[in-house]
Amino acid sequence: MRELRIRVLAGVFVVAGVLSWAGARLWNSIGTLPSVPLAAPVVLALIAVVLLSTALSLRARLKAQRERRPGAKGVDPLMAARAVVFGQASALVAALVAGIYGGAGVFLLELLDLPARRDQAIYAGFSALAGFGVIAAALFLERVCRLPEDDDQNPPGAQPAA
Repeated sequence: MRELRIRVLAGVFVVAGVLSWAGARLWNSIGTLPSVPLAAPVVLALIAVVLLSTALSLRARLKAQRERRPGAKGVDPLMAARAVVFGQASALVAALVAGIYGGAGVFLLELLDLPARRDQAIYAGFSALAGFGVIAAALFLERVCRLPEDDDQNPPGAQPAA
């Protein structure tokens, strides 16, 4: 399984943000811009909490397993792989959503004199922050589930076995 690259997440965020900003400008010039739902930052924050709790649980179980504690509950490799895939998918979607709400939020900064738009800008900002929280939790989960390097079989400078 390949690691998720921060460059990819940043690219998704920037492209989504620019397209969202341009779309918000166009939509507002044609009609009324749809509002940012209050549930958006809440849902993203809940996903971040689930990812973080999964990562902390797996980290504790892996540590107990490495230390060979009596009664330590092991980690099923398939479950760890599923957790990593869930984290990677969540990070990609969160980068997209954070970019969309970030772009809309930047557009709404021009309309802060209207109370309704000010609230929408705040919701969009919190949504983007919660999206970054999901990304951070997903990257932490991926780091927790990373396999240790096998240094015994390939000493430094040696060619890997084919």
